[in-house]
This record gives sequence, structure tokens and C-alpha cells, in this order.
Amino acid sequence: MYQNLLFDWSGTLVNDLPPTLFATNAVLASHQVPEMDLAEFRRRFRLPYPEFYEEVLPGVAIDSLENLFRSSFSASPEQVTVLPHAREMMEWCRSQEIRCFVLSSMDSTIFTHQARELKMGHFFEEIYSGVIDKRDRIGDILTTHGLDPATTAFVGDMVHDIDTAHHGGIASVAVTTGYDPEERLRQADPRHLFQDLTEFREWLESNAAQT
Repeated sequence: MYQNLLFDWSGTLVNDLPPTLFATNAVLASHQVPEMDLAEFRRRFRLPYPEFYEEVLPGVAIDSLENLFRSSFSASPEQVTVLPHAREMMEWCRSQEIRCFVLSSMDSTIFTHQARELKMGHFFEEIYSGVIDKRDRIGDILTTHGLDPATTAFVGDMVHDIDTAHHGGIASVAVTTGYDPEERLRQADPRHLFQDLTEFREWLESNAAQT
């Protein structure tokens, strides 16, 4: 069983897709670009997110978009919620003494607010937010915390999370609760793919019972 778990945040532990789409459309509208519906956004959005914005707003500096994105995110009529099964998963990890971390591209200011409001931050030994390209940090995180790659996994909902796990030489756990559709996740070749965190937890419990 894995002794160390790194979690993505958006789409893995919390549902922030509605406010993210709302804020993205506000940014697009400010540059007279047509808004996207949810299906188009899920089809086109990717991490690292500057690559996505370069595609939809070519030549526009990402720094110039951040303030509007933050304010629009906060003004969204649909707010961020904890995904079903996420809190139970974190409680279970604590009971099993599994070391847990967050590695997220979410803006650090927004992340801190969400973690406090949703009462989720205390589950994690360390939080790494505002990481544009997670592949750039995964090696340092493993080294800093003495995490054995053989007993460590990265849990996420996007191809970039799977790629980050591959880059760090650790197991990749994909869940279908977030941004990337299941077919795209499968194509990225995760070691595990689950419908949600409860399915992952049940697999961990079964695996522990057999060892």
C-alpha cells in the first residue's frame, strides 16, 4: 500500500470547475473572444495553464489576466465545494498514518482561502500551490520530504498530473471527477484509474488486506 500520497486540488479534492469556467469566460469576454460552454472548456483546457491561454488569447501576457480571473472567480454564482468522498478519503488517510501533500497549480491566494473555508488544509503535511508546471517541482518534493518513489503516488484528475507522476518516477492515480474526460486520462497511461476517491480507497484497503 502507498505510504505517501500527493494530491492535486482542483477536480480531485474540490469541485471548482463552475467558478473556473465563469472566470475564464470573463477573461475571454474582456478580449472580445466568444465564451466557452462546459464541454468546449473541458475539451480545450490543459495544464500548464499558460499554454491554454496562449492558445485562446495568443500574445496576451498571462500576468495581465490574473487579477480579472481572481475577481471573477470570487464573483461566480457557483462556489467551490468539497467533492463527494474527498473528506472521507482524507480522514481515512489520517487513520492509516499515510503522509499526504498537495501539489496544485491553483493560485496560492485562492487556494489558501479555499482550504480555510472548506476546512481541508489540516489534512496535509505540506502544501505546494501556485505551481505552474508540476513536473518542475515533483523531484524536489520527493527529496525534501524523503519520500520513497516506490511507495508514493500522485492522485489527480488531469493528464498533466499523470505526466508529473511519470516524470517523478512515482505511481499515477487518475480520478474521473474533474477536468479531463476519462478517455483522455486513459490515453495518458496512468497506473491506476478510478471513478472517484472512494473507489481508490477501497482498492487501497483491499491491497492492504492482501499483504
